[in-house]
Amino acid sequence: MASVNPFNLSDSEDEAERRPNETVDTERSPSDGAPGPPPANPSSPPADAERPTLLLASNRTSPSGGEGISAAAPSAMAGSAETRVSVDVIAAQLLRDQYILTALEFHTELLEAGRELPRLRDYFSNPGNFERQSGTPPAKDQALGPGGALNRANSISTLDSLDFARYSDDGNRESDERVAVLEFELRKAKETIQALRANLTQAAESEVPSQERKNFKSSLEIQEPIRPLEKRALNFLVNEYLLKNEYKLSSITFSDENDDQDFELWDDVGLNIPKPPDLLQLYRNCGTSLPSPRDTVDVSVGVDFSDLSGNCITQDPPKKLDLSQQQQTEVVQELEYQISLLNSEKESLAEQIKKLQSEIQTLKRTVSSSPPTIPDLGSQNTSNPSSSSTNNTSTSSPDPLSVLPTDNGQYLDIRGASEPERNSHPSTHNTSQSNQQSHSKLKNQPPVKFDQPNRNLSPAFQQALLSFCRMCSDSRLGAEVSRIADSEESVMLMLGRCLPHIVPNVLLAKREELIPLILCTACLHPEPKERDQLLHILFNLIKRPDDEQRQMILTGCVAFARHVGPTRVEAELLPQCWEQINHKYPERRLLVAESCGALAPYLPKEIRSSLVLSMLQQMLAEDKADMVREAVVKSLGIIMGYIDDPDKYSQGFELMLLSLGDPSERVVSAVHQVFIPAFAAWTTELGTLYTALIPSLLARIEKLLTQGEHSLDEHKLHVFLSALQSLIPPLFAVVLQNAPFTSRATLHRDTPAIEVTRFPRPASPLQDVATIIGSRELLSALLLLYDHQLEHEGTTSWDSLLWVVNQLLPQLIEIVGRINVTSSTCVHEFSRFFWRFCRTFGKIFTNTKVKPQFQEILRLSEENVDASAGNGILTKATVPIYATGVLTCYNQEEDRKLLVGFLEDVMTTLSLSHAPLDSLKASFVELGANPVYHELLLTVLWYGVVHTSALVRCTAARMFELLVKGVNETLVAQRVVPALITLSSDPEISVRISTIPAFGTIMETVTQRELLERVKMQLASFLEDPQYQDQHSLHMEIIRTFGRVGPNAEPRFRDEFVLPHLHKLALANNSQAIESKRIDIATQLFEAYSALSCCFISEEVMVTHFLPGLRCLRADMEQFSPEHEVILSSMIKECEIKVENRAMADAQGSMSIASSLVGEDAKTKFLSKMGQLTTSGAMLANVFQRKK
Repeated sequence: MASVNPFNLSDSEDEAERRPNETVDTERSPSDGAPGPPPANPSSPPADAERPTLLLASNRTSPSGGEGISAAAPSAMAGSAETRVSVDVIAAQLLRDQYILTALEFHTELLEAGRELPRLRDYFSNPGNFERQSGTPPAKDQALGPGGALNRANSISTLDSLDFARYSDDGNRESDERVAVLEFELRKAKETIQALRANLTQAAESEVPSQERKNFKSSLEIQEPIRPLEKRALNFLVNEYLLKNEYKLSSITFSDENDDQDFELWDDVGLNIPKPPDLLQLYRNCGTSLPSPRDTVDVSVGVDFSDLSGNCITQDPPKKLDLSQQQQTEVVQELEYQISLLNSEKESLAEQIKKLQSEIQTLKRTVSSSPPTIPDLGSQNTSNPSSSSTNNTSTSSPDPLSVLPTDNGQYLDIRGASEPERNSHPSTHNTSQSNQQSHSKLKNQPPVKFDQPNRNLSPAFQQALLSFCRMCSDSRLGAEVSRIADSEESVMLMLGRCLPHIVPNVLLAKREELIPLILCTACLHPEPKERDQLLHILFNLIKRPDDEQRQMILTGCVAFARHVGPTRVEAELLPQCWEQINHKYPERRLLVAESCGALAPYLPKEIRSSLVLSMLQQMLAEDKADMVREAVVKSLGIIMGYIDDPDKYSQGFELMLLSLGDPSERVVSAVHQVFIPAFAAWTTELGTLYTALIPSLLARIEKLLTQGEHSLDEHKLHVFLSALQSLIPPLFAVVLQNAPFTSRATLHRDTPAIEVTRFPRPASPLQDVATIIGSRELLSALLLLYDHQLEHEGTTSWDSLLWVVNQLLPQLIEIVGRINVTSSTCVHEFSRFFWRFCRTFGKIFTNTKVKPQFQEILRLSEENVDASAGNGILTKATVPIYATGVLTCYNQEEDRKLLVGFLEDVMTTLSLSHAPLDSLKASFVELGANPVYHELLLTVLWYGVVHTSALVRCTAARMFELLVKGVNETLVAQRVVPALITLSSDPEISVRISTIPAFGTIMETVTQRELLERVKMQLASFLEDPQYQDQHSLHMEIIRTFGRVGPNAEPRFRDEFVLPHLHKLALANNSQAIESKRIDIATQLFEAYSALSCCFISEEVMVTHFLPGLRCLRADMEQFSPEHEVILSSMIKECEIKVENRAMADAQGSMSIASSLVGEDAKTKFLSKMGQLTTSGAMLANVFQRKK
């Protein structure tokens, strides 16, 4: 079956669809009767237009259509020899004899003459007539169509898909024919485009609803809304103006904002009119054009406008100063004549009204049950008889005779439709009242009666006659169409029946448009089974709904819940959620999780705390999709905001711990943002926030520390501590709400605003203290009273704050003392906790309640320097947490001085007592991560550099190694290197040795050449100065430092300094007399060489220093550590193989270059040969054939 161009549907096909019986008749044999010749009039009369249509239909439906035509033509010519031969017969003969080009030319000439022939139009509009017959020849009994031998020419819409490769390159005789057909199709396509433009223009003109236009016409001040095509035309003119006046950037921006329009082509606007003048011309001419005189024509009297002159019907004719007296007299006479016409028209209308009134009275007496359509019109016209007589230019009188046949009582009264036209300012109250009246009219509508004809037809004959109307009521859709709903309930029933059949046929991307219809029907439908089906359709409306579609469905579910109440929500909506709890698509499960939270306020409280909570708990434990569990956690938070069963506290606590242990970060983030604040708000109402919830978390932390003394589970510690951190804002809110001054808090206009930095930034609005309290104004008033109470009145009878000071803080400080100080993660977590805790509770609370408890435990007085009891706590994590979590909360000058003094005291105390420096190192690492504290830390270290004790100076030198990595190079050059050089010349050798790791770190991290040279010279003095030749500890430190920084240092520094000196140290170690020192040096050298073996080392350095150093080290290991000797032998062998491979690669390098040049030459020749060929497939294939 050949495809048909949908834009070129022929009239004959439409006629065939309208007259199927006639089409059937045309499929008979031509011998049944040939039609006579058509008349000579070419304006397509019925005989002339119908015959070619029928012949063409037979040509399509039967293979012998051509024979029918050939039989019809001679008979027609014989029947009327003296008349002119019909153009249709000529066209049929041309098509039968395959004179396609002649027929095309004939068709073109007829078109130019305005005599389009349907037969030729239908033939050339059907692409199936030009299919190319390929493959095997047709059978004998299978006749080719009229276009069977002609190549198929694709539609103009797919011109780019023409397969030109299937035609041979030696020329095709049919190419000219194909070009002609393409030109014809192009011309047809252009005509189609023009027709579509005209249709688009007509559609755009009628796009604004009539009611809306009436509303705009009712007030002259309100402008009619712009139509889409008017907008596109104005956009084109504005862009043209911008380009002409060099506003190019504005034009570009304007084009980007209207990306659906092509500003290069006026035809893209879609109007079938010529382009108007530019904006400048329109502006210049806008004041000169006069308003149309017909804008104020009186259309109520039905006067023929063609009989009137333009000046006679204007409401306010313009005065012309140059009129002569005679012309003015003529105008007056003409106006008087028009007045007389209007008066006569008025009298005739009045008589007609009286006549209609008498008919109304007669009808009222005779037919009491008939719908009062005519009385309405009569009362309308007589209710205000002076209206038409006093104001002829503003009131229109509808013709009653034109209303009677169409109004049978099934529609609203005609006055309701014309009321907005008469009243320029309709009120909303009148509109709603009229709607209610019309609704009650429809509801109480009496049975409709129709006029019966005065005929004596039998009912059977009448029914058989009506059967030819081709109505279909047997199918489901036909049954729905044949019965019109007459009430709200029947409308709901109809929608319930039709929606399940409509939804599957709507595009997925547009199905959300059905949500209001589905929800409205589900709300109002009387049948529970149908409502369940509709809600099932709602939840299955979209296969994988995206965020926007889910939001739309959730909005509809909430609206449904508000409308129907909690009972139906439980009975109808929740089962739909339960069915999809294990759906295979995560988007559908996500919809269920979000629905549980959105519907929580509208559910019965028993269901909310039992069934819904259980559903969410199951999804949290079993669902594999992170986004689903995240939505579950948020919905659980909403449930916690509405739950009121105290027995569910333990279940909520377990859900909090379960969700905090989730492996997904987004789920844990949702817990802190939504669930914990909501759960804390509930525990606050229960009074268990600081009596049960926080103590439970502290107990779990203590248990974790007790169980993991050797291997602490840092992840669990982070989970519990992060939960505690999220509970700080609710705890502070409880402290404020239970304070003695809460009842005295009043809002004043002069209450100062809260500083932006007063509280840490909350993770979500639910963690904002102002949100928890109720407002920022109330919080500001409470904070003023809070600070005053702490500073002047104390904490007497303040139970919540006393619990924080006397129970929470001591327990936290005790927990901090049990943490491993070398765990940087734990130190950082507790440091951030105390920082947020102190910032939330305020500076006065920190200075008067927190700091004294830490200082009492740390006891940094000088008399406790040598006492072991005073040193134990200084080696714990209490020092870094106090320094970084408490002393850094506030950054004023006195706070910085306090921090500096504390660090100096700790450094002095630990150094003089020979205690481990881990706590001080943890403090420097935590503070060094923030550049704000670099200057402060350098001040502390300079205090150590100039200290009188060598132990303190050694400690300061060690701390520089930790600080160098985070400090910028300017500070390194100005503050760090001078201090290290000062220490490197210290009288104590231990101090000088302590500077080596810091020098090595500088070589690893700094890029300034001058700075590196200074460090290199200092390290060289340590290695080459005779006074250090026997310093075993110095050599050990240098080798350890070289092994640590060598892989990351600059290659030149590694090749020219590190490896040569390691070679010297290894060679010197072979002659070491003291066995213990020799073993220590050899062990450190082994570690250093193992680290450096992974680096790229040049062949020269490898042969000169690296391999000799390894051989010297192997000589030491042969005596003291055979297992290390095996490893060293393997390393030496690998290095030797690398050297050999590099030598071979260099030798083969020249050969490979030569071969690559030869290969490139051959490749170039081949490609140049290929480039000379044409793109013909046949000639390209010949290239790879062997010559014969």
